[in-house]
Amino acid sequence: MKFFDLSKPFWQILAILLLAFIWGSSFILMKKGLVAYSSSEVATLRMVIAFFCFLPFILYNIKKVDKKYWKHLVIVGLFGNGIPAFLFTKAETGISSSLAGMLNSLVPLFTITLGVLFFKVPTNKLKFIGVFIGLIGAVMLITGNGFDIGESETSYSFYVIAATLCYAISVNTIKKYLQEVNSIVVSSFAFLFIGPPLLIYLFATDFVYTTFNNPEATTALSYIFILSLFGTAFSLIIFNMLVKQTSALFASTVTYLIPVFAIMWGIFDGELINLIQVLGIVVILVGIYFVNKFK
Repeated sequence: MKFFDLSKPFWQILAILLLAFIWGSSFILMKKGLVAYSSSEVATLRMVIAFFCFLPFILYNIKKVDKKYWKHLVIVGLFGNGIPAFLFTKAETGISSSLAGMLNSLVPLFTITLGVLFFKVPTNKLKFIGVFIGLIGAVMLITGNGFDIGESETSYSFYVIAATLCYAISVNTIKKYLQEVNSIVVSSFAFLFIGPPLLIYLFATDFVYTTFNNPEATTALSYIFILSLFGTAFSLIIFNMLVKQTSALFASTVTYLIPVFAIMWGIFDGELINLIQVLGIVVILVGIYFVNKFK
């Protein structure tokens, strides 16, 4: 009996909760990194550090991966990692980290929509009901504190929406075309195609100057390291394993729980949670139940 068996419902739920906690915390970590570095520098650092984390796995498996999978791994690298990293950090220069986390719950809606339209994923009405129930809960979380989204914030919110669309492309690609590829290989080789060019780009930015001249750079860099190690490298392996063992739709429902942990971080930081947000959390859990129950 394997200790960590994602074919079992208990471990699937536990993996969802762990991923939600890690990714729910990542938005705060991005914001902390932006204190010293630009949005593009934070995104590039996140990807480059993750690339070096995965480099031993890449070198070990470089001759073992069938080249027929490479084009799909490029898609996962770009749409599952590279592009969203830049979109999210750009968004957080104009909106709060909690709002970014809440908007991230659009991923399951895009996942099932793209899955049906372009990946020939079978579905049923109950799955759609589950997705929309969860989406209603996410909207309740977003509006629970009476967000006053002005024109500027609205424009920055579209960066997050674009990122969620990218994630949906990635998870459907993994489920459709990379089912037979080891999860660590999928996670690591996705960075093979984005890591080297981003490493070159990093030194074309003001990263070096900022690191040695900004007094807040050391603290900001430590947050980015945590973001890269846990919010990118470790979590991607678990997430890709989950996609392959369950479904792209079920795995993407982790984004419904991300706002929950974003609110928990807010409470820890002295913020208040209201009744609407509590109800929103309940509604989200009901949506996840529908998606997971009726396969």
